[in-house]
Amino acid sequence: MTKNSVNIAQISDLHIKAPGRLAYRRVDTARTLARCIVELNRFEPKLDLVVISGDLADTPSPAEYDHLKDLLAELRIPFAAVPGNHDSRELMRAAFPDMLHVHPIGPLNRHVELAGLDLLLLDSSVPGHPHGELDQASLQWLDATLSASSDRPALLFLHHPPFVAGIWHMDRQNLRNAADLAAILTRHPRVQLIGCGHVHRAVVTRFAGIPCTICPAPNHAVALDLAELRPPSFRIEPAAFHLHAWFPGPGFGTVVTHHVPIGDFDGPHPFFNPDGTLID
Repeated sequence: MTKNSVNIAQISDLHIKAPGRLAYRRVDTARTLARCIVELNRFEPKLDLVVISGDLADTPSPAEYDHLKDLLAELRIPFAAVPGNHDSRELMRAAFPDMLHVHPIGPLNRHVELAGLDLLLLDSSVPGHPHGELDQASLQWLDATLSASSDRPALLFLHHPPFVAGIWHMDRQNLRNAADLAAILTRHPRVQLIGCGHVHRAVVTRFAGIPCTICPAPNHAVALDLAELRPPSFRIEPAAFHLHAWFPGPGFGTVVTHHVPIGDFDGPHPFFNPDGTLID
């Protein structure tokens, strides 16, 4: 990372339960989020922002959002959040009243200006349903906001992936009107990245000609079942988050995404001796 890069961490699918409760009676999501926050706080250079791309709570309930707020109080970095299918728009508004959303009711869309970047957070949740969809107000806002500039790079975040990832029970819950989103994005080349959540796995592809990623979760991973061999299942795999580093430069600059594991690992160890020769 160079000093002039803008460094944005993306975490997703926290699934916080009420104190003392485990997700699926097995996963301590509060403990895994606390461990993730330690990693975010100690990352060097200091992160500029943390984006939480949905499913902050699990059922949801006021007790879960209260617990979430207590956990996030330890985060020493500004954060912005967008709902997922496990969230409640009303409870999120009540839990985070300082977040300036575009609409006073309905979708919790948000525009964050960070250095030379526009971060656009889109609410793809459909109350009472697991799949995603962007309503007309959100699509019109996105188009208008992207039209407001032609030279500022933009990063787009939403919960539901606009593409098929190959995991059958997740693909039937993805963004239903992805074609409407693609039609807007093809008119605005300043969008440099689409960051999603929902699938609890690290995935990368292109959508509407734009690099598109799914962020892993800090807790459990959806099982990578590409052959439809099992019922919907999860695994406990190494937790991680995504780091999106934007480097200013010609055109819209460059965005590089790093997969950052959470935890303590052996190292770092030097490659070279003090005299500059390779350690052998």
